[in-house]
Amino acid sequence: MRAPSRTEARLRALAAERILVIDGAMGTMIQQHRLDEAGYRGDRFKDWPRDLKGNNDLLSLTQPDIIRDIHRQYLDAGADMVETNTFSSTTIAQADYGMEALAYELNFEGARLAREACVAAEAADPSRPRFVAGAIGPTNRTASLSPDVNRPGFRATSFDELRAAYAEATRGLIDGGADVILVETVFDTLNAKAALFAIDEVFEEKGVRLPVMVSGTITDLSGRTLSGQTAEAFWYSVRHAELFTIGLNCALGAREMREHVADLSRLADTLVCAYPNAGLPNEFGEYDESPEAMAKLVGEFARSGLVNVLGGCCGTTPDHIRAIVEAVAGVAPRKVPEIDRRLRLSGLEPFVKTPEIPFVNVGERTNVTGSAKFRKLIREAEFTARSTSPASRWRAARRCSTSTWTRACSTAKGR
Repeated sequence: MRAPSRTEARLRALAAERILVIDGAMGTMIQQHRLDEAGYRGDRFKDWPRDLKGNNDLLSLTQPDIIRDIHRQYLDAGADMVETNTFSSTTIAQADYGMEALAYELNFEGARLAREACVAAEAADPSRPRFVAGAIGPTNRTASLSPDVNRPGFRATSFDELRAAYAEATRGLIDGGADVILVETVFDTLNAKAALFAIDEVFEEKGVRLPVMVSGTITDLSGRTLSGQTAEAFWYSVRHAELFTIGLNCALGAREMREHVADLSRLADTLVCAYPNAGLPNEFGEYDESPEAMAKLVGEFARSGLVNVLGGCCGTTPDHIRAIVEAVAGVAPRKVPEIDRRLRLSGLEPFVKTPEIPFVNVGERTNVTGSAKFRKLIREAEFTARSTSPASRWRAARRCSTSTWTRACSTAKGR
């Protein structure tokens, strides 16, 4: 295990003393300004050939005072950590606006504005350090799922494209003054792995190493991410990265999120972070949960010893954060458990090799290299026959299964 950085050591020391609080929603606060198209464009982009309204990250360049003031409000409410206004500041996400070339600048300026707000807050109250979390969103593409139901094998992006996009974002965040890198709202773990790979590469490139937080999203009451993993399987997929925190945010309110946070709290040998929405959206897509109601729910997370970091996502405001700060004041943070060393694997479901399992039978016949029959089925696009092969092996009590394809075989006839 690597030695913690100075910033991480400082954060861990604070997290051992009390529950830390991260800020609330950026988009909710921006909406209160009711900016029109001209407000998003500013002078610099007044002649841009595409509509820009809704590109919230661009406001770090065109309306920096608004973004800085939002950070200030959250810090005044008691947040220990504020997220940069960079959720969509990747080349991939900015392609919708034709602004791929601005990715580095958006991240740099987003981090710089948050840093300025933290410096001002620390000057006003030197006893309380404040931190900048460099936010990296999931992008609007997924490496694991096809956006076209008629082409299940198609992917709108690749690991290498994501890796390059995340690396550019990370460089900007570090150069702009981020203390922490936060990979958040993870709905596809393969995207997150590309982000973690890129972040580590940039750390090596720059000779620095910041704490890394990862926050997944359980998309609905099924209890799974969009790409199909349970919270436990998601944790096993990313635990190799030696994270500062693992957690959940978005999609669910605190009430719906609790059981999944409890799972992570029981399983994770690092700090746990949760920042749910202000309840579930109403029929108009708005969030009605009051600061008091939300604080009561997440306060119970704290009193039950489930979390080390709390905050808010969609629909939350400085009032929600202020109420959360008050609700967790004096509550001891979760103690990180000692977890036995075991083989832990994950697909959509987790698998843990325990002493009660003396032998693990791994099915490897869905392998184009090792099985001529499977290779023939793939090449001839015999999908029904192919799909029954893994099912029959599971029925034969195999606990794990591997599947190996090649690019040549993935372009089977009929595709």
